[in-house]
This record gives sequence, C-alpha cells and structure tokens, in this order.
Amino acid sequence: MKQWSIAKLNTDTASDLAQQCSVPPFLAMLLAMRSFDTAEKIQAFLSDEPLIDDPFEIKDMDKAAERIITAIEKFEKICVYGDYDADGVTSTALLYSYLQTADANVMYYIPSRAEEGYGLNNGALDYLKEQGVSLIVTVDNGVAAVEETEYAKSLGMDLVITDHHTPPDVLPDACAVVDLHRSDCKSKFKMLSGVGVAFKLVMALEGEYADIYSLLDNYADLVCIGTIGDIVPLTGENRVFVKRGIELLENSDRIGVRALLKSCGLSGKSLDTSSVSFGLVPRINAAGRLGLSGDCVTLFISEDEELCDDIAKRLNEDNTRRKEIESEILEKINGEIMKNPSVVMDKIIVIDGEGWHQGVIGIVASRIKEIYGKPAIVIARDGESAKGSGRSVKGFSLCDAVFDCKDLLTHCGGHPMAVGLSLKSENIPEFRRRINGEINLSMPYDTLNIDCKLNPAMLDTSLVRLLSYLEPFGSGNTKPVFGLYNMKICDIIPLKDKKYFKLNLSRENSGISVVSFKMSYDEFPYSKGDKVDLAVTLDINEYKGTESLSIILQDVKLSGKENAENIESLRTFEDFCKGRKADPVSLGGIFPQRQDFALVYRYIRDNNGFNYSPENLCQRLKGRISLGKLRVILEALNELGLIEIYEGIKSTEIKYIKTNKKVDLESSKIIGELKEVLA
Repeated sequence: MKQWSIAKLNTDTASDLAQQCSVPPFLAMLLAMRSFDTAEKIQAFLSDEPLIDDPFEIKDMDKAAERIITAIEKFEKICVYGDYDADGVTSTALLYSYLQTADANVMYYIPSRAEEGYGLNNGALDYLKEQGVSLIVTVDNGVAAVEETEYAKSLGMDLVITDHHTPPDVLPDACAVVDLHRSDCKSKFKMLSGVGVAFKLVMALEGEYADIYSLLDNYADLVCIGTIGDIVPLTGENRVFVKRGIELLENSDRIGVRALLKSCGLSGKSLDTSSVSFGLVPRINAAGRLGLSGDCVTLFISEDEELCDDIAKRLNEDNTRRKEIESEILEKINGEIMKNPSVVMDKIIVIDGEGWHQGVIGIVASRIKEIYGKPAIVIARDGESAKGSGRSVKGFSLCDAVFDCKDLLTHCGGHPMAVGLSLKSENIPEFRRRINGEINLSMPYDTLNIDCKLNPAMLDTSLVRLLSYLEPFGSGNTKPVFGLYNMKICDIIPLKDKKYFKLNLSRENSGISVVSFKMSYDEFPYSKGDKVDLAVTLDINEYKGTESLSIILQDVKLSGKENAENIESLRTFEDFCKGRKADPVSLGGIFPQRQDFALVYRYIRDNNGFNYSPENLCQRLKGRISLGKLRVILEALNELGLIEIYEGIKSTEIKYIKTNKKVDLESSKIIGELKEVLA
C-alpha cells in the first residue's frame, strides 16, 4: 500500500513554456512538473545534441590522463581493475577496449564477489604485481581504498582511481583520484555512473579535440547498459548516453551484445530502458552474484562468435539459477515471518538466515522493501560471521542508521538508499534492536508519484506519442503515471486463467478498458458498481499493423479514500504491538467498537474465511474500517479462537473457526492492553 502523491502544476508556467519552446501544452505541462521549468532547460532536455561537459572539469582528471598516457608511451603494463556488477563490467570493458586501440599493454581484473568482495584487496594486488603490472586504473571502485593504495605503492605499483561513490574523509594517496563527489571537484553534473566516469576518462585521453560523436558511436552501448544498471538519474549526460546507447544496442556490431540479446529473446526487437533493465542487466549481474564477472567482460570485447554465444548461454543459465535461489530465500523468509510476524512490524526490517547466498540478498532486500514499504536488511549467516545487504525507501538514509551501529559491525558501506555490512553472527539480535531503537523520526511513506489527473475522454494514441519525447525513462525521469479518478467499474474480465484481468470502466459518457498485470483476478478487492481511483501508465499496442491504446493499471483505491490514513493507522498498530511510544489520539483511532467487530466477523464468517492480505480485506470492506483498527480486530478474534491467521510475504489465510460458544470481546489481551493505555 502506497501513498499517492500528485505533482503540483502551475498552468500559467506550463502555458508560457509551451509558447516559448513551441511544444504541445500537455508536453510542456509534464516537463514543468519534472522541474524543467525554463525554456533553456526544456531545450537542453529535448535536444539531440550530445551535450557532454569538458572532462577536465573533474578534479584530478588531468593527472589521471597524464599518468595513463605516460604508461601507454612507455609500454608499461596497465591493469583495468573493475567491479562485478553491470556498471563495473561495462566500465572495465570500455576502458580496456579503448586502451587496446591505443596499443597499450593492458589487462583487466574483476574480483570474485564471494571470495574477495568489493574493490581492491591485497591478494589481488599481489597477483597483479606478479603479472608485471606497474599501473592500476580502477573503474567503479577505489575511492575508499586508502590502505590498499598504500600496499600497492609498497609493491611499486601506481594507482589511478576513477569512481563515483561517496569519498571518505581521507582520500587514497594515488596518482589521481577522479570522483565527482569530492568536495573540491567543481564539475557541474555529479550523477554519473562508474561507466560514465570511465567514458569521461576516455574523452580526456583523447585530448581537447576529442570527437564526441565518434566516441559515442564506439562506446555508448556499454555506457547505456552500465548507466541503467546502476540506476542513476537519466537526466543530463546520462540521458545522452542512454538515448544514443539504445539506438546502438538495437543495431549492435558488438558480437557479445548480439549474443546476449539473442539469449534473452530481444534480438530484432525495439528496445527501451525496460528491455535493458530487465533483460540485459540481470544476466550480467547474475555472473557476479553466482560466478565470475570476467566472463561478461570477455563477452563485450571478444570477436569470437562461438565463445560469445557460449558465454551468453551461461549468463542466461546463471540468471535462471539466480531467480531460483532468490525464490528459495524468499520462501524461507516467508516461513520465518509466519512463525514470527512481529519482525515485519519493526521500522527497519532485519531478517537473517544461515547459508543464504550472499550474492542475491540485495535483490531479496529490495523485494521485502517493496512488499512492506519500509527499509529492509537481509543478512546471510555463515557460521560465526555474516554479511548483509539493505535497501531503503526514498527520504530515509539507511546508511546513516547502519553507521550509527558501526561498533557492532566489522564492515559497512553504502549510500542513503542501499547499504552493505558485515558482522559477527552473535551480534545480529543486538543490531536488530539497536538499529530500530535509534530511529526517533517517523519513517517516510512509500510513495507512488502521479504526474497528473486525466479526463478519460482525453485518452488516445496521440497522447502517448507525446510521451515519447520524454524518453528514455528510468531513475530521475520515470515513465509518467496518470490518475483516473471517480471511475465506475462496469465489468471485471479474467485473463490468462485469472492471472490477470481487464476492467471496463466509465465516467460520465466516457468508457475505457484497463489491464492489470500486477494482481490476479481473484485478488482484486472491488466489485461491479464500485467507484475507484486508478493510477495507470499508457502505451501503444501494435497488432497486424493496427495501433490501439493500452492502459496499464499500476494501483487502485476507493474513490475519496486516501491510503495515507490507512498507512498511518497501521503504523500506530505496529508501534503499539512493538512497545513503541504511540500518540493516545492515534491509539484511540484504532480502538474498535462492537459494531466494528461485528462487521469484520460477519464478512469472514459469510465468506468462510479470507485468503488474502489484511490490506485486501480492508478494501473489500469498502474503507469502513481503517487498516490499523482492522489489525486490532483480527488479532483479538485470533486470540479468542474465532479465527486463525497465517500470514507471510507470499500468502495470507484467515481461517474461520465455527463455534457455538459465546465469547467476551473484553477478555481479549490486545483489547485489554489498549484499554489500559487509553484509560
């Protein structure tokens, strides 16, 4: 359940921008709501010119280029030292390929995620010294490697560091530290991925007369994959990289790219950011999670078609296995939550298990975060030691919360939205307690951002064509979501064995159809005749040369009901159950009356139970009871033996228990405790 937030619109500003930029008013409105509120900003955003800033604006870029050029000229052995995710792999492939064309004596190295972990390590440095390397150039890592840099120097090797992560207070003593987030870096655009920084390094190596068109033609496909994979905002230079990169990917002359597209069923198809994000990136990342990302670098630089086909096939298999492992861990977490439901009542969910694959716990944490709308940390125990990965909701800095517990950790790092950590297994319970105990502020709601409300009579394919000017969509430039309000449900039609469904809706004299792929026919909590608000995205569907409008459901709620009230009441319930201080007025709002009990009990009895979530039940009750109050009622009915609740992340069963005995609602433990607090 998400809070809906509708963007604010200044119609006068949008109208002025439409005239100044000669764009349709609807497009000007969308751009203005996305902070493109001047003619200059809009023209730059819509321009097809490759607007890339001078790489030498970045601190230490001149030093980096000078040291690498010297190494090329003297034929020193250079190692491009990368990372095992899509950003790190593409960064490595890009810089290695460029240095090869410059006749450099170059090799590359990707550390093993399982055995070496992220970034530079002394074992790898020993190996590179044995290989005769005298210069290491890091990509997508290295800015925090203070001790490792000193060790490399002691071995007689120089380092040039290129990174895009937040630097520590003390920088490594390298020949150059190229990181846009250095406090003394004056570059304008700060949101590059690691591969974006690597591309700027190549520009610097080409010199002040670098042919940006030629460089984009050669490398934009790699920059596109890494940029999308790292989920950086698709604005500014990143928009240039991705827009040009997708064009290249569709007609790639890179053998490995063609093999990878073929392996995931995208050959010959029109591509977009979703194709890259859900098709290519997971397969590259799977190699790092389960195997060796060096295979992916080989894929992008090899001219051997048979080898590339073989690697692409293995990446596909790795990705399938990754999904299986992810499902296995989620199933185990489901069992843990069913045994101990209170774990998901914490403000930050921390859940752990023995022997879980460390390479996929970050993905699992993302899934838990999405399901419960709050930060989640998943920890894999391996005997006495453990590693964890966390994901946050927008507006809450998870890394700050983790760093406040650093005395319990052996390692921690990350940024506001994602963290990695290591600790002793015996410290996990205290870590869970402390990280939740440190939170004094209310947790931000998980929010669904809606660009604007639309009249259903406006919907047609011409509207969707206007949206194409905003592409490519992704982080920082999301696909527009529109609100359709006060729509009457005329029909609910099951599709694909009830896995999906279609809604026929009307308002005044306008009728539309909306398709849902996010929930099944049986899960849909509303009925014919109900009035609902819908959040939707728009596409054009092409079939046998005919185009039609496709309206895709993203979320739905009762008309006139705001999710914020239900979310707040649920948090009050959770605060009460976990012993956290709760506002008496809010607690009074979740205290049920006898008629509330009767309403809920009759519904469960008349339906012989209920097999979906309490959120779904709350919607089926047409918003007559808040979600927090409903949770109190269900807990009380469970305590009194009138129902049994089995609740996990994958399924919920509320089982009706037939009985003839009379029960005293006042004897419920939760009702008694609430009364005591409210007395």
